[in-house]
Order: sequence, then C-alpha cells, then structure tokens
Amino acid sequence: MSSEYRNFLELSYEELEELNLKAKDQRKKRVDPGKIQEERLKWLTDNKGVKAVTVLFSDLEGRLHMLDYDKKFLVNSYDNLTFDGSSIRGFTAQRESDLRLGLDWSAFYYTPADIFGSGKVLVFGEVIDKNGGHYSGDLRGVLKSYANEQFAKNGYALNAANEIEGFLFEGIDAERNFAKTGEFVYTNQGGYYHSLPGDPLREFIDLTAEVQRAMGFENEKDHPEVAPSQFEINYTYGDVVTAADQIQLYKLICRQVANQMGMTASFLPKPVTGVNGSGMHTNVSITKDGKNLMWDPAGEEKISKFGWEFVDRILTAGNDLCLLLNASVNAYRRLDPHFEAPNQIKASATDRGSMVRIPIGNEKSSRVEVRSVGPDANPYMVLYSIFKTGLDGKTAQIENLRQAERYLPDNIYTALEDFRSAEWATELLGADVKQRYADLKQASADRCPRLLGTIVKDCEVQFHHDVYNQLLWGQF
Repeated sequence: MSSEYRNFLELSYEELEELNLKAKDQRKKRVDPGKIQEERLKWLTDNKGVKAVTVLFSDLEGRLHMLDYDKKFLVNSYDNLTFDGSSIRGFTAQRESDLRLGLDWSAFYYTPADIFGSGKVLVFGEVIDKNGGHYSGDLRGVLKSYANEQFAKNGYALNAANEIEGFLFEGIDAERNFAKTGEFVYTNQGGYYHSLPGDPLREFIDLTAEVQRAMGFENEKDHPEVAPSQFEINYTYGDVVTAADQIQLYKLICRQVANQMGMTASFLPKPVTGVNGSGMHTNVSITKDGKNLMWDPAGEEKISKFGWEFVDRILTAGNDLCLLLNASVNAYRRLDPHFEAPNQIKASATDRGSMVRIPIGNEKSSRVEVRSVGPDANPYMVLYSIFKTGLDGKTAQIENLRQAERYLPDNIYTALEDFRSAEWATELLGADVKQRYADLKQASADRCPRLLGTIVKDCEVQFHHDVYNQLLWGQF
C-alpha cells in the first residue's frame, strides 16, 4: 500500500528521548494530574500527524492488553472509554461486563515510529468499575493507590528497579511453535558478558537498548547472561508505578524488536533445562524527604533497622507470596538449587540462593533485592505485594529467621496450597481477587503434569499466560 500521501508523525530518537524524559520528570515531581492532562490533550490536538493513541492495561495475571483509539475520538471522549471486561481473563463475569478505562496522563510515552508505527503514542490506562472506583482486579490501580496512600500518610516514596532476564530464540513465534518443534534454537552460545559485535544477540540488545533510551528508560548497562542466548538490559530505578509500567514496556519492546529480526524474545522462566533460567530480580527502596530509609552506615550490612524489619516481614510471608512472584508452572523449574536459584527463604549479602539479597550499596543506592521473582509475574502484583508485605506485614517468631532452613515450593501445586490457605494473601488482595487468581493458576496447572520431571513439557509452554491468545484461554 502506497505511503506517498501519508504524513504521520515520526520523531527522531533524540527528540523522543527529550520528550519522554520531560514526561518522566513531571511524574517524578508529582505534577498536578489536571495540569498534565491539559498539556497532553493540547499536544495531541496541535500535532496533526498523530493518528492514534494506544491505551495499555494489564489483566489479573499481568498479560498486557492494548487498544488503539483514533486521536480525534479520544480527545473528545477520553472520559468515557468503555470495554467488555468479561472478555479479559480474570476480570468481570459476563453479567457485569461493562468497565471503563481512565487514562493516567502522567504515564504517557512518545514512541519510535519504526517500532510502534508512525503517528502513534502510548498511554497507560486505569480500569474503572461500574461504580466509578478503581476496579479491584486491576493491580496497577491497586499499586498506584497504595503508593499514593503511603506518600500521603507517611511521606514514603516507594522506589523499584528490576533486572529482567530473557532468552532470544531463532524464528518468529518460537513459543507457539514449541509443541510442533519440541525445541528452542539458540541464536548465540557465547555466554556471560560475551557476544561478538554484530552477531544476532548483540544486535538485538543494541536495538532494544536504543528504543528504551528513546522512551526515557535511562539505561545503565546491558549484556548477554550466563545461559546461551540469554540477555539482560538494565535501566535506572523509578517510582514504583513507573517501574512496573516499564517492565511491561521492556517486554513489549523486546518482543517487537525480536519479531522484526525474525526471532522470539521469551520470558519463560526456564525454557531450556540444563542451563540457568531467567529471573526478574526486584530491587526496592523507600525514601522520605529525599533520605533513603534503607541506609544506615552503622547497621548490619549497612542496612537500617527499618530496612531489616522490612526484610523480616518478606521472609515471614515467603511461602504466602510465592505464587504471586512465581506465577506459572514453568517458573518452578527455575527454583532449582543447582543453578543459583533463590529458593531458600533466607536473607544474605553473599548467598545468591537466598530469596532476599542485600546488595553492596551507599546512601543513594542502598536497597533490598528480592531474587525469587520470575519474569512472567504480574509486575504490579509483584511490587504491590513486596511493598505492602514489607511495610504492613507481620514478623514470625522463628528462631534465626534470616537464616533458618526454609525453602520455597518446588512446584505450583504446593504454592497454590500455601496461597489459598494464607490469611495474608487474603488481606493483600481481598477474598474475591485472591480466589479468582488462584482459580486461574489452578486451571493452567491442571493442564500440565503434576510432577515437572526433567524435560520442558509442551503444555507448560502452550498454556503459559505470556504466550498464547484469547482463542486458547476461551477453552478454559
């Protein structure tokens, strides 16, 4: 189809970075939402080359959904964007299907035309129930409300940074085709920190990093990981909702770049046996009036009493939270002690098999790292459960809690039993959302062998919530 007559907006990566960093700074400084909304609507109206606004939201399992609204329609109807919630896995029943999308204008991204299409921008949506309040199944809204509550009540700013690992495999839709091929084909076997300039893995990492930079991620470092064809592309910390949004965008960007290269970016926690799996190490800190509350130069491992109390509550609820942090059948292959897996409910500055690690830090960077998180978990649910547990949870009377010999489940069925019986999980999510989430995980688990065995099974890939489409989920 000819593009001769088209004139849609296409900005350089340098212009995009400038615009996205400005938007990010407004978000960081908590600029009045009404002012940001007015500014965004004016920009959309004035820029004739913008044809559509992509609105993003996530379902209960963390699967990303996208709707494109015509720019002119959205500018006039942004306060009444309805959709059918009964079509979204884990959302409303058919009898109460009407939901609305409110726009979080602060979470607005100017996008590269060669990745997302010309004339498009992105904005994250908030799911609104029929009564006009935040929908309980939308964990982004739950996380945002909790973060705002902590800031208003205690002056706490919740910060997070995530190290998200993934694999790059040959071929488009390698995960969907796994049932036919029975294997994933590596694009590179160089290993940790090693990939020759110009080879497919290095080219993929470089292109993805360029897109992230243009979208205001503020990159830090990127490199091949331990396993063949494994990668990690790191960027700076942000406020907790921005951090969760960026996890969703990170995976979306990786998949899109890989697809354009004729490859697949996979975030299965353990797609190949015999090599290291992929994690999403989650680094968290809390500041108040610009001071890092995790830091104490005289404290144990230079962590404050406040920080250690936060850790103790996480360790207490380790088994209660496991299904939220390790959300799929495949995730329990990663919790294998033979591959530096963080399956011990311990805290340590050095032992990478511990659920919680205390990284080396200073007054600015001091933090707590929760290592037992799979890259396929719902990022909003992960960060909400970690912060709410760390701040509001209970501490168990267990002797030597931080080093006691306790282990995370090695299969999803045990994790489900722990989650269903956990009072703390009910307090976190509410009885209704807890039940819905458990039922979704049970349905996926029941389609897979109870015992994992040593070989990755077709079903744990096929029924992985990050992979397949609505057609398959409609069979549940």
